Amino acid sequence: MAYLKELLSGVVSNLLRNKLRSALTMAGIAWGVASIVIIVAMGDGFKIGQRDRLKQLGENIVIIFNGRTELQPGGRRAGRNVRLDYDDVRDVRAECYLVRSVVAELQRSAPTVSSYNSGVFTVNGVEPEYSEIRNIPVARGRFLVAADNDAGERVAVIGDTVRKQLFGERRAEPGARITIAGLPYRIVGFMPPKDQSSSYNGLDSEKIYVPYSAMARDIPPVDPNFRAGRIADLIYVPVSVKEWKAAREQVTRVLARNHGFDPLDTGAVSAFDTVQNAELVDGIFTSMTAFLGVIAIVTLTLGGVGVMNIMLVSVTERTREIGLRKALGATRRRILADFLAEGVLLAFASGLAGWLGASGLAAAVNQLPKQEMFGGLPVNGATSALAFAALTVVAVLSAAWPAWRAASLAPADALRYER
Repeated sequence: MAYLKELLSGVVSNLLRNKLRSALTMAGIAWGVASIVIIVAMGDGFKIGQRDRLKQLGENIVIIFNGRTELQPGGRRAGRNVRLDYDDVRDVRAECYLVRSVVAELQRSAPTVSSYNSGVFTVNGVEPEYSEIRNIPVARGRFLVAADNDAGERVAVIGDTVRKQLFGERRAEPGARITIAGLPYRIVGFMPPKDQSSSYNGLDSEKIYVPYSAMARDIPPVDPNFRAGRIADLIYVPVSVKEWKAAREQVTRVLARNHGFDPLDTGAVSAFDTVQNAELVDGIFTSMTAFLGVIAIVTLTLGGVGVMNIMLVSVTERTREIGLRKALGATRRRILADFLAEGVLLAFASGLAGWLGASGLAAAVNQLPKQEMFGGLPVNGATSALAFAALTVVAVLSAAWPAWRAASLAPADALRYER
């Protein structure tokens, strides 16, 4: 305790003797630490925002679409259209052990839908697992179940925009009837309003979901090339994010075998891979954060130079004191430790002030309404550890030279020193 009081006394003495220089130095270190915390938190916030945006479509999903061949495997011509069908879904489900779930999707745009009012909406024929894979919420009622698809039931789940158009201000409940392309369907679920900034075939709130089997029978896509069993796309989720590439290769091999194209043919089927996109965006923000972080560390280093200058001035002003302490038995190691501790304590006091300021700013920002593609300023343990690790390095390096200089003074020379 006595040593700590002595240490604090030395730091305070330095600050009082060099008020302006000390204030600028402390401000520089505080700003450097605050910059590191805010910059890293901003990078994390943008990553979180981007992942939240992708989760609107579904977490870690891959959507495979029809394509056109570009290579000529086995002498077959290039430029052939590849049309996915339900057999592909069955085969992926049976053979691809790195795929956790896979569903088929069928789509038809602009059939007339009627109730109290009428409108033109997109109808999607899907399987029961679709709601989980694609993150489709249901506010009232339920989503489609296996029995609906097995029996080809004429049931539907409608988006909030569809509900407003068809029912207006009227209270609509599960069991209400609508007609799709002139055929009667019973509503079993209503989606809540859903904020969505990305999609691959339209906003979910503007869609109607019906069983895949019912849509294939009643309202197939208006496409001269359509035949029973064909699908618009298939959606799968890998068993692990770490194995998404291997899962993609498994799925591609199955589709290549079924449709006679080269697995290396990138044009045969196209893919919207949210895992790959998330990694790409994370890499961009990580690079940006690293670049700006280096600038913040440079600012922190300049503050460390200020600490070194203050401590060098302190050594000069306290030369006789150092000589007296050595004459009374203080060891070189003790003098070195004392001045090193003073410099580090000065730097850490400044850095702590910067960290507290940055954390307070982050907390205030996090109380504001979340903006699209920005997840706030999360100051987590890793961010704080990075800031204080950089501060520790700068503090020790900036205090080392003055401490070594103080410890190297000869007692006789120090006692004879005159300012």
